[in-house]
Amino acid sequence: MAELLSKPAFREALEDAIKGREAKNASFSQAWANGELSREHFARWAENHYHYVGPFADYLGYIYSNTPDTATDAKDFLLQNMYEEELSDVRHTDLLIRFAEACGTTRERVMDVDNATAVTRGLQGWCYAISMREHFAVATAALVVGLESQVPSIYRRQYPVLIEKYGFTEEEAEFFDLHITSDEIHGERGYQIVLEHATTPELQARCLQLVRHGAEARFSYTKALYDTYVSPEPAVANPAPALA
Repeated sequence: MAELLSKPAFREALEDAIKGREAKNASFSQAWANGELSREHFARWAENHYHYVGPFADYLGYIYSNTPDTATDAKDFLLQNMYEEELSDVRHTDLLIRFAEACGTTRERVMDVDNATAVTRGLQGWCYAISMREHFAVATAALVVGLESQVPSIYRRQYPVLIEKYGFTEEEAEFFDLHITSDEIHGERGYQIVLEHATTPELQARCLQLVRHGAEARFSYTKALYDTYVSPEPAVANPAPALA
């Protein structure tokens, strides 16, 4: 039978579950950081990213509904995170749409899920399923540790490129600057909640599994953007006939 990990050992294991799967190393992220993309590519990114992060407050709401009243630290964090997504100053999705419009697309295109890839829609569905069905500590591990905690390392490389190479204004790119700070805080608080409330070997193992799955999902989502919009494979002119 597996033994309960100490908090330091569990923290290290959570971090290791992300290593080698970081979305910052996916092809689309690398091309962005290297200044190899166009505003049209950023528009396609925004049209997809909306359908991943747009419902983030919904995901958190489902986790909140599964969190017992005794876990006040977790409930406070989830409420604060939802507030920042939806009510604080300006909604985060509105900042994303502002950036999208500066890239040349429209609010209508961004909000139309038919403009998202199948991989993006799959990531959204995974987030909904995990937030609805899993223990609150496990869902927090998956969505906050596995996904949200990666954001600062991604945007720290991408935000300066937007300003310095592509000429976006700070207002147009505010979405990225905001999340460098806010998601660093959210990620750390997510770690602390998972360390505090994953109190059995089984919960710890499930947390580690879903952090890994979350990191893999975000990497695949990011890579799919490159494969779809930057370097799509040529169509097969003469596909092989179906097997009888």
